Amino acid sequence: MSDDDMKTSSMNNIYKVSRRIKRKENSLYNSLRSIHEDSIFVSEIAELWPELPLVANLRCGLWYSNKFINHSNYNCYFKSTDGHTNNLSFNTSRLNLHLALLAGQKGGCMIVDSTRKGKRFPDSMSKTIPIWTCVLNRAILNYRNKMDGIIKPMERMDLSAQNSETTAPESFEWDTSLHLPLWVPDTEKTRIENHLDGWVKQLETSGADIASISSLLRKPLRPLWISQKTVIWLNEVPDYDSWDFTPIILISASASSDIYRQKTSSEFSWNYIAGAGDDEESWARGLTPALFWNNVYDLINSGPDMCNQKVAALVEKDRVYRAQRGQIAPQLSVKATKSGGTASTHIQDQPFDITNENGSSGHLLGDEHSMFWLGLTNLAVCSSGYDFKASNVDVILNCDQNQVLCTLVDAEAHLHLPIMNSKFDRFSLQRNLPSALSFAMLHLRGGKRLAVCCNSGEDISVCVCLAILISLFNVEGVYDDGKFFKEKRITKLDMRERLIFLCKYAVNARPSRGNLKQVFNFLSSASP
Repeated sequence: MSDDDMKTSSMNNIYKVSRRIKRKENSLYNSLRSIHEDSIFVSEIAELWPELPLVANLRCGLWYSNKFINHSNYNCYFKSTDGHTNNLSFNTSRLNLHLALLAGQKGGCMIVDSTRKGKRFPDSMSKTIPIWTCVLNRAILNYRNKMDGIIKPMERMDLSAQNSETTAPESFEWDTSLHLPLWVPDTEKTRIENHLDGWVKQLETSGADIASISSLLRKPLRPLWISQKTVIWLNEVPDYDSWDFTPIILISASASSDIYRQKTSSEFSWNYIAGAGDDEESWARGLTPALFWNNVYDLINSGPDMCNQKVAALVEKDRVYRAQRGQIAPQLSVKATKSGGTASTHIQDQPFDITNENGSSGHLLGDEHSMFWLGLTNLAVCSSGYDFKASNVDVILNCDQNQVLCTLVDAEAHLHLPIMNSKFDRFSLQRNLPSALSFAMLHLRGGKRLAVCCNSGEDISVCVCLAILISLFNVEGVYDDGKFFKEKRITKLDMRERLIFLCKYAVNARPSRGNLKQVFNFLSSASP
């Protein structure tokens, strides 16, 4: 064997050993133990301002507090990629306007997230959310200036007296500055500021309900950052109501370290993982935040050797519980990831992929599912795990890969269209939209109440509802049997406006770009 071959073989062996060590350190028990430890920090910060609602940034943030189990609507969706240096954007498909309304009602809010990258804060907190607050503040000021130009001075005085509790005070200047953390360089700040006016126009032309946010926000939005390295003097914690802004307190749950730190309790030793709640498909084995917090002490006390068995038993028990009640409960198989060599003796420490029986990826939902009615359209969106027995739904359009136990008296009031995600089939949604629209038209025309569901209730079902809204309703959200759609060529702006209308009610909506593209391709080819 030559020297080069020996060197290559040695490098391969080192790589295999390092990968094996990393897999062991990334074990399920280490992840859950790290999440539990970081959740203590989150709860301590939350107690500093107990009146402010605690909000999870999906999906990672859901793991770090048991409060999210009982407040399933207290979440938001800000992506770190929207704040990446070469991908700066203000995404109107993720406006999170419900968060601005919540902050206006409560006087502020706290958002929880974490990152595996070894940084103190994810880019969602460093740039995406600061961009969001600045754009909203500027749009609100533009709206108020426009209203001031319409309402006469005396009328404005009367209006202020009548609505003193809901309109913003005029005793201070409305702050429209871009507030970024100190670690963001000035060159990056300048690059963001050059885009702000364009993003504001994009928001204003999108059809977003700026008026409602303006009526609730007494003070401009402003982000604040708190991590485990932040020094807080407990005897000097300010009253958030004394600030001249509405605080959006950004809590980075994990310690800012990409180095595994070994810790020892009275019974077990384990390795701390920063941002352990991220990328749950790679480590959670079907466990959900709700299942975790409902059994947290049992799992933590089980130790590294028994943790995997405990989780498997909990996931299966939850699946059987839901299956007995007619909810979606696919059998999950756990497949070990290939190690690139001989089989490891630490099978329980390898990362696992979760797959349904039908081969599509997914995860179990351990908490109660919500149904979101889209205004007065008689159209609702939900997950296929929703308990339809307790609802007043007349018709069900199931877009999940799995069947839903139909509880409706009329057998023709249920249609199953097994639509695959765009990652697995780039045209599955587009092929099924004609059938979905025909079914929706048949029943909405008669005044029936239609629920559209999919596995998560956040993506495919949202896209189907979006297609129904554009095809069968006018811009005011009134059913017109497709008259508006037949007379107008649909543009991306039309899509954006209807999606914002939908997200106003379905706050958990997270449609993927691939599925939205299929909806647009279908509608643009079908419209005149």
